[in-house]
Amino acid sequence: MKLLLTGFAAVLFLTPFSPGATACKTLSHEKAATDSTARSLAPPATSDGEITLAAVGDVMLGSTFPDASLLPPNDGANLLDEVKPILSAADIAFGNLEGPMIDGGTSAKCPPGRANCYAFRVPTRYGRHLKEAGFDVMSLANNHAMDFGAEGRASSARTLDALGIAHSGAVGDIARLTVKGKRIALIAFATYGTSYNLNNLEDAKKVVSDLVSAYDIVIVSFHGGAEGSSRQRVPYGAETFFGENRGDLRKFSHAMIDAGVDLVIGHGPHVVRGMEVYRNRLIAYSLGNFATYGRFSLTGPLGLSLVLEVRLAMDGAFLGGKIHAAKQERPGGPRLDPQGAIIPIIRQLSMEDFGASAVKVSEDGTLSAP
Repeated sequence: MKLLLTGFAAVLFLTPFSPGATACKTLSHEKAATDSTARSLAPPATSDGEITLAAVGDVMLGSTFPDASLLPPNDGANLLDEVKPILSAADIAFGNLEGPMIDGGTSAKCPPGRANCYAFRVPTRYGRHLKEAGFDVMSLANNHAMDFGAEGRASSARTLDALGIAHSGAVGDIARLTVKGKRIALIAFATYGTSYNLNNLEDAKKVVSDLVSAYDIVIVSFHGGAEGSSRQRVPYGAETFFGENRGDLRKFSHAMIDAGVDLVIGHGPHVVRGMEVYRNRLIAYSLGNFATYGRFSLTGPLGLSLVLEVRLAMDGAFLGGKIHAAKQERPGGPRLDPQGAIIPIIRQLSMEDFGASAVKVSEDGTLSAP
């Protein structure tokens, strides 16, 4: 299986996107081969008539801030072992990089002496764990991407570029991939001016409309919504969290599909939310915590997770999918969940929030259109 990535390096924040602003690079990326055990855990091989995407939520593999005691055993090398077969088998594997990959610097967000402050600083050497697990594209648009300032996110982009992992984060930074002859763009939104801002709906519609006219399939990622174990429902209207406008996610997601987007993937609330099929396109409103090591609370719904497998037709239409149930226990790291605890929860949340448009969820986690 071969994937071509065409990416643009990160540019200055708030600079309008211009294809001529940076040099374009093309990389060939061969998915890692898996052994017979791995193949038995992975999604089935797909035909040339469809594209599979494996999507996960927040990924923070360990932090050297405030000190290196927050790093995992074996320097994180085994943290993603159980989910690697699923990620590696997909045509595209996506995650949200919750925290910059940088090896030094200071955080203006969490200066010395400030209590109860959360900033993450992931060692750049941990980028290889993402590569080895099979990730092809990461979001750098979230409330922790700038924990170590503009240089922190720029370091993340350089690290991913060196590994051949595409990314979208700063304004002008859009992931561009070619899969089975189809040109695919992924653009990441957050609720801040340092990224494409989902609260600026008119600008959001304009930028994705331009992508739709130039690419065969367009995927939107967003980091939005209020946080916490009580925030599993998708409300109508804007959500607020500690005084921040975290977005009207129903309105934004529908507007993206109306503008021609083929798949919307949400993350941010640290819990899994429901899914709907709107105009034959899938919207996953939050994929929750996926690989979050260290200071995160992982009790109750905060510890339930999944790898979302999505099957797309060559025109981007939703063909079906699969919930690969996972879970985390402190201090963190994803483990496959043979009990599938998240599956009935997603079914119930989807039905309660979206009714007739809710994605259908079978007992084994198979997804289909309503």
